Amino acid sequence: MTADFLVVGAGVAGLRAAIELAEAGDVLVVAKDSLRESSSEYAQGGVAVALSDDDEVELHEQDTLAAGDELCNREAVHVLVEEGPAAIQQLIEWGMEFDREGTKLAFGREAAHSRSRILHAHGDSTGREISRTLYRKAASLKNVAFRSFTAITDLLVEGGEVVGVMACDSETRRLVPYTARAVLLATGGLGRVYLETTNPDVATGDGVAAAWRAGAEISDIEFVQFHPTALHVPGAPNFLLSEALRGEGGVLRNALGERFMSRYHPLGELAPRDVVSRSIVTEMERTGIRRVFLDMTHLPASFIKSRFPRVYQTCLEYGVDLTREPAPVHPAAHYAMGGVRTNLDGETTLPRLFAAGEVAATGVHGANRLASNSLLEALVYGARAGRKMRQWAGVPTPQPSTPPAPIFPEITEEALRRLTSEKCGIVRHGQGLAAAVEQLEAVSLQPHPRPNRALFELRGMREVVLLIARCGLARKESRGAHYRTDYPEKDPAFRKHSLVSLNHDVTFF
Repeated sequence: MTADFLVVGAGVAGLRAAIELAEAGDVLVVAKDSLRESSSEYAQGGVAVALSDDDEVELHEQDTLAAGDELCNREAVHVLVEEGPAAIQQLIEWGMEFDREGTKLAFGREAAHSRSRILHAHGDSTGREISRTLYRKAASLKNVAFRSFTAITDLLVEGGEVVGVMACDSETRRLVPYTARAVLLATGGLGRVYLETTNPDVATGDGVAAAWRAGAEISDIEFVQFHPTALHVPGAPNFLLSEALRGEGGVLRNALGERFMSRYHPLGELAPRDVVSRSIVTEMERTGIRRVFLDMTHLPASFIKSRFPRVYQTCLEYGVDLTREPAPVHPAAHYAMGGVRTNLDGETTLPRLFAAGEVAATGVHGANRLASNSLLEALVYGARAGRKMRQWAGVPTPQPSTPPAPIFPEITEEALRRLTSEKCGIVRHGQGLAAAVEQLEAVSLQPHPRPNRALFELRGMREVVLLIARCGLARKESRGAHYRTDYPEKDPAFRKHSLVSLNHDVTFF
């Protein structure tokens, strides 16, 4: 199949880019699963933007830089906060209905924000509502088409340029080539490489792995944010209990019933996510019990039900009534700060290949993402990538060569995810990281007569974990979401971004 522009991923970044591209040619948006299954759909917390009367873009910029632990790309942050308000106003014009107090937008407060600047929709369904708004807009444009259950397996490269993708058709289990003048990776995150994650099952790092195999540069992939408060009930999924719960007064207690966050950070429950997650790990080790508790019982029941309807109902389904009892929680892999290296227009280091959203590494999040900046990033940088891709309109597409036959790792997904969680988790050590590299490099790779989507995902997951381990091993310090017990302090020598590409060692710039 052929299109002028190919967008891989139907979350916020992909849809926003598709809207921008529609006037320049035919746009095909391919989704690995249903069009609704993306990390954007699961984003409850909200979207951060400096639009309230007592806020300024400079304050949002300062908060983002502080959370990023001296590693943010300042220019990328400035673009995010400066272009954010117009991006939100445009969404409203397209029919997005954010929660309001009377006629005014209602702004919530979340961890590490100095102002109330978080917009929500239906209380705790913000990502879902933004995705719906963008889908309605994109679907109304005659040049935009969609194809679901189409998982990319490789990028098609010719003469050093990316001219399409190979994809696995879920129904036929056949590999199908899709060619285009330019390709956007908007494939989301990689949380499923860990045993415990708030991400949907589709978040297997496909975009990072495919870009790496094609020769693109990968940056800051060692920085994986763990959300501190995922529901921890036997038989229940790792449902995210939004930062906003703590922003509205929820407190964390250990298994002994003690509040503990004040021992670790002056902001207490509203400390940056990396601090809260490590503090919870410390408390779990101290008490010997693998969970802590998020307590909302001191707040009015009516407020909890109206402000957090989705969270309240989901917890209730798994036997936890937030209005009457604290919810058992523990950290879970949530967001990748790094990914495919891009400039501020989404251009990767390979011509015709672009990336936006969680799969991309603009440097906007530094070593630790500020709560609720991810949806704004997807909107702002998805639009910028779409605009830049238009330059390829009308440029001929070379005929791609057939990619080499794929080979697959002989390791189970369970074993891989366990290895990642044990060696590349919230708390790391050089010996564990080195062991992860050694074990993953020793895994046998073999062809398969009829590979399915799961095999292709497993191949990519192994490659992504190897990149995380290699870059984590090379970063001999602790910064943001990367914490090493053998190098527990920040080192000014590593106030740099990691960089790795196919057949090259990890470097820093």
